[in-house]
Amino acid sequence: MEKTNVMRILDQKKIVYKAHFYDNSAVNGVEIAGMLGENPGQVFKTLVTVGKSGKNYVFMIPVCDELNLKKAAKAANEKSIEMIKSKELLPLTGYIHGGCSPVGMKKLFPTFIHSGVENCEKIYFSGGKIGCQVETTFESLKKIVPIKTAELIMEK
Repeated sequence: MEKTNVMRILDQKKIVYKAHFYDNSAVNGVEIAGMLGENPGQVFKTLVTVGKSGKNYVFMIPVCDELNLKKAAKAANEKSIEMIKSKELLPLTGYIHGGCSPVGMKKLFPTFIHSGVENCEKIYFSGGKIGCQVETTFESLKKIVPIKTAELIMEK
C-alpha cells in the first residue's frame, strides 16, 4: 500500500509505527477496532471542534466513547465547544471525515487526548485516509504533536 502523509511525517521524525490497512467497509471505529483485532479503548478517533472564541481544537478519544463537550471546553479553557460542520473539515485540516489524523493537519491546533491513554501500551489512530490506521505509542505521538491529556468522555 502507498504511504500516506501521516506515514511520511512519522518516517521523517523517525517515529516507530506500524501501518494497518483494512477493508474500508467498516461503518464506525468499533468495527475498525474489531477488524484490527484490538481493544476499542486503544483505537482513537480524531475530532475537530470550535470553541466559543472561534479557535479550533482537536480531541482524541477511544472509538467506543463519546466526547463530553463540557469536559472538552474545560480542558481547552473555553466557555463552550461544538463539533465543526463536516463540510469545514477538509478545508481546515486537509482531511476528510473518517480519515482525520492528529498528524499532518494543515495547521497545528491545540490537541487533547483522553486521559485513559496513559493505560494503553499502544494506540491506533487514522493514518490520514479511510482504510488506514497507524499503531504507535502515546510517547511517540507526543514527540510530534504537542498533546495534553484530559478527562474527555461521557460517563457510561
